[in-house]
Amino acid sequence: MEHVTTGEYLVRILESYGVEYIFGIPGVHTVELYRGLPATSIRHLTPRHEQGAGFMADGYARVTGKPGVCFIVTGPGMTNIATAMGQAYADSVPMLVISAVNSRDQLSMGQGRLHELPSQRNLVAGVAAFSHTLLDPAQLPEVMARAFTVFRSARPRPVHIEIPLDVIVASASHLSAEAWPLPGRAAAEPAAIEKAASILKAAKRPMIVAGGGAVDAAEEIAAIARKLDAPVFMTINGRGILMPGHALTMTGNLSMQPLLDELAASDAILAIGTEFGETEMYPEPKPLSFGGPLIRIDIDPAQAVTSLRPDVPIAADAKLATACLTAALGEDRPARDGAFRAKTVRDKVEACLWPACRTHAKLMEIISSVLPDAMVAGDQTEPVYAINQFYQAPRVRSFFNSSTGYGTLGYGLPAAFGAKLGAPDRPSVCIIGDGGLQFSVQELASAVEAGIATAVVIWNNASYGEIKAFMAERDIPQIGVDIFTPDFIGLAGALGCHASRPTSLPELEAELKASIDRKVPTVIEIRANSDFAKALAA
Repeated sequence: MEHVTTGEYLVRILESYGVEYIFGIPGVHTVELYRGLPATSIRHLTPRHEQGAGFMADGYARVTGKPGVCFIVTGPGMTNIATAMGQAYADSVPMLVISAVNSRDQLSMGQGRLHELPSQRNLVAGVAAFSHTLLDPAQLPEVMARAFTVFRSARPRPVHIEIPLDVIVASASHLSAEAWPLPGRAAAEPAAIEKAASILKAAKRPMIVAGGGAVDAAEEIAAIARKLDAPVFMTINGRGILMPGHALTMTGNLSMQPLLDELAASDAILAIGTEFGETEMYPEPKPLSFGGPLIRIDIDPAQAVTSLRPDVPIAADAKLATACLTAALGEDRPARDGAFRAKTVRDKVEACLWPACRTHAKLMEIISSVLPDAMVAGDQTEPVYAINQFYQAPRVRSFFNSSTGYGTLGYGLPAAFGAKLGAPDRPSVCIIGDGGLQFSVQELASAVEAGIATAVVIWNNASYGEIKAFMAERDIPQIGVDIFTPDFIGLAGALGCHASRPTSLPELEAELKASIDRKVPTVIEIRANSDFAKALAA
């Protein structure tokens, strides 16, 4: 048999698990991972920063449901990607981070080796489902099966595998590169399903809360909503579970009074794949109170009993559990007032919206009209916080941003690029502020190099605007929030992008439409104090 190193074997086994892309920046410690890549169908994409690699992998994973895979150099590469792993960990996004580490005889010796850390595993322990040091090539098939089991059958989160330099070049010729059979997803306990069905059938005013963990159960949730005539609130990561314009959809966020009132008035609440996290409750998280029993379905048993006490906790895959629940509910109940309740909430939420929401509602109306099936990746920025309150995504896995979970700046740009790689036939849009863009603007060069067509909409208020407003509301001196911003049009052009600053709605529409066919990002800058921004608000 030909001589195959562990590094060469690694890419073969990744291919057998269906990996399409690897995001990474080669370094002296990882070059041997690249030796076997040309013999596979896997495409490599080179970001300009390891954090960008992680965010691209995140965007790819959110759109496809498959893990984004990264090759990361030991030491600074791992500290750079840790933030991206934190965002993926908080939002339950599958990500496989494979790094080098110093040779086995050098681990934890403190000898001043290149990129040496006392323990990379300890460094990333808090942002990974598990971290493993591969001490023998023979461990790799099993460890890889464990990783893909997390992605497929458990709560998906990042997994880190580090391979010592001497193991990377060790022989793996004796190992099979065939993917291991993986366990299925956890089914629900029948008694729990029957108890939940009994509560829901008896309820006169049921309500459904569906989160990011429920996106694969959209069909079943729509059926349950119909059977119960129950309004549905979708969290940010759950948007698209019900189609836009569905009569049972509620908008806003759970800390808004109309939603708080509806939760308190509901005599049964079915929560599927949601943490009830405070980052969903911008700008002011509030305690939740339920008017009836709380039924929680979650793939993670611990999450099913975290934060809020459930009356019926169900530890199971959302799709499997809701399919069983749909059957247990039997025939559709006569329509009552579900659509009326949902519309009442929508109308009251509309009255609660702050002025920025109306400005950015117009922006999203234009984006949705020109790019009706767009994937929208957002950053922490005024437009995104506003859009979160009302946007109805065209389908699941189409709307995500870093205002949820870990909450990091710079996410939106590389995530939008990763999303486009995952679904190349769909339009990709990034919505980002001038502050957040300066965290990751270099990734425009990565997208140009890879030929990624994405519309990048910059809301430029020459500041960290959300923090500035937060400080002003509390009478805190506004220090460090008014920032210099470069000429984004000139900078984007220098990085190989098409760039413009539209002055009218037709110009914006034309740029969005043209972004589909370009082979590079289309950067669209909107200055917050411009006449054009005022036209959006009109």
